[in-house]
Amino acid sequence: MEVSSSGRPGVFLDRDGTVIRDPGYLTRSEQIEVLPRVPEALRLFRQHRLTVAVITNQSAVARGLLSERQLEEIHRELKRRLAESGAFLDGIYYCPHHPTEGHAPYRISCECRKPNTGLATRAAAELDLELGRSYVVGDQWTDMELAFRIGAKGFLIGGRREKGGGQKGEACVVVDILEAAQRIIADVHNRR
Repeated sequence: MEVSSSGRPGVFLDRDGTVIRDPGYLTRSEQIEVLPRVPEALRLFRQHRLTVAVITNQSAVARGLLSERQLEEIHRELKRRLAESGAFLDGIYYCPHHPTEGHAPYRISCECRKPNTGLATRAAAELDLELGRSYVVGDQWTDMELAFRIGAKGFLIGGRREKGGGQKGEACVVVDILEAAQRIIADVHNRR
């Protein structure tokens, strides 16, 4: 499933519970609360020339709680707030679908909803990354399942080392995104 032969690793971050506090369904920019140490982690990734993209399921669109346009405005505001702290993302990729909830055309089974690999494959192609040398950081086992499916290393924030439902592997458990960043950077340097 490797998209690029460039060998460049990337970091795929979940959004809610990893980059920002999870308010349930985020529908307004005012709800954005960047988690502690996220800007520091993003600056560390950039310092070590790692490409970083957010990959997030956003079924609030399927459920009619906000439009894709409103979601994109929220993501622009998130990038703006991070930039104020000298922290940057190379992309934000989202799945607006849900297989059983919501309304057409968003109520579908799709390849982009995590743990499916569609968003990671798209991000890797657009950002020239090699999935098998990349990393996934998230707070849910679906994030770790994505990591296993694309051959990446998974870092589970605040979780337990045991396998989750349907898991095929084990994740590295970390306290927060900064600890994940430090471990990822050490791993990148060890692979060279």
